[in-house]
Amino acid sequence: MSDFRNDFLWGGACAANQFEGAWDVDGKGPSVPDMCTNGSHTSPRWVTATTLPDKLYPSHEAIDFYHHYEEDIALFAEMGFKTFRTSINWTRIFPTGMETEPNEKGLEFYDKVFDCCKKHGIEPLVTISHYELPYALVEKYNGWIGREVIDCYLTYCKTIFERYKDKVKYWLTFNEINMGTLPHGNFLAICQIKDYTGPVNEIPDNEELRFQALHHQFVASALAVRYAHEHYPQFKLGDMNLFATCYPLTPDPEDVLACQQREQIVNWFCSDVQVRGAYPSYIRRFFSEHHIQIKMEPGDEEILREGTVDFYTFSYYMSNCVTTHPGEGKVAGNGLGGTANPYLKASDWGWQIDPKGLRYSLNQIWDRYQIPMMVVENGLGAYDAKGEDGKIHDSYRIDYLRAHIQQMAEAVRDGVDLMGYTPWGCIDLVSASTGEMAKRYGFIYVNKFDDGTGDLSRERKDSFYWYKKVIASNGKTLPDQVGEEKTFQLRIGHGS
Repeated sequence: MSDFRNDFLWGGACAANQFEGAWDVDGKGPSVPDMCTNGSHTSPRWVTATTLPDKLYPSHEAIDFYHHYEEDIALFAEMGFKTFRTSINWTRIFPTGMETEPNEKGLEFYDKVFDCCKKHGIEPLVTISHYELPYALVEKYNGWIGREVIDCYLTYCKTIFERYKDKVKYWLTFNEINMGTLPHGNFLAICQIKDYTGPVNEIPDNEELRFQALHHQFVASALAVRYAHEHYPQFKLGDMNLFATCYPLTPDPEDVLACQQREQIVNWFCSDVQVRGAYPSYIRRFFSEHHIQIKMEPGDEEILREGTVDFYTFSYYMSNCVTTHPGEGKVAGNGLGGTANPYLKASDWGWQIDPKGLRYSLNQIWDRYQIPMMVVENGLGAYDAKGEDGKIHDSYRIDYLRAHIQQMAEAVRDGVDLMGYTPWGCIDLVSASTGEMAKRYGFIYVNKFDDGTGDLSRERKDSFYWYKKVIASNGKTLPDQVGEEKTFQLRIGHGS
């Protein structure tokens, strides 16, 4: 018998801005990612106030899911997906975010996507806002700095809730909302980039405004959850956090305390608000010491109390260490930084691989909130080179995923109520952090390259066939290689 529940939601995850393309087709307006150039892990992406003719904007075509959705969803079904996490691009529905009437062509596209999912027995899991803020809202309100964006968001939510009430059950209000606690969040999360052109790592940071913008997102999320609960009782609404697992580098109490404080702000603050319905007590001191004053309107606290989520979801890619000791090695990774863990290996992009950290994190989250959970992003971004036979033999990706699924099973044995798993980038797509195609995550290879070339043809990698076996066995069979049958229970017995 598998450790995972019988209705476990195996699947994969993507985001509209990273795989749809068709950025100006059928009435779609520009979103923030449409104003972002390509880059690499050594050369940052740029965000531009207008599209520049000498720059490549990878989201404009991406992998063109817009015209390939039937083929792609059929491939997901071939793997046995129970769920597919995707997002709705706000600007397909409201091109500037400020219209009173939606764009029918945009609504029709997602009708077709969700109908195709249902035809294949795949349950959509929809992120309402996945780094896809209309750029017009940046120009007018400086992104989520403007409280007016709350009403724009709620209009958008009400529209898609009503349109897809019979097609979508599971919703996530914001992707990685806690990115707003970090300066890196100015880029795609908070969108504090009005009139800015330049590297994304040099965007001026106003910490007080960033946390004010986060408050606006909290209110927007809570209003959407409350509205959905009142009008669509069949819906389940979740939050979504980037879980930045960290450890003290040394047993020095200063390191231990610094690690705890970082976790409070980065890992717990946003979900404490969204799950518990109120600002936590520890944030008061943080705000005081950082000279942050949050402007709340009358009724905001009641809205937060009444708009708590039904389940908790998060992304997990890596961990890092925290230290107060100067001179320790820094690590890269999704804008988080941190100190290198000497016991862990790292990916080609410097992200330290820590499967047991996933079990540790799942237990932490479960102990804190006691609500159902999903791992909605997890995966290995890597260079995929075709072998002599012309195929992708991505054993490194299989190794990564196997180890993390094993630790999820251990967490379930620990008592964690885990309802699903959607590895990131189930088909190759544009990296949000670097704008690359070379940083590939998928089970499906897409012939699209960083210079914009490629015929967009799809090919199954070895991991495609491997994940198909994992799903078919409900996580019991985790072969070492594609053709090898080996159960998780046997691996446990050998101390894996």
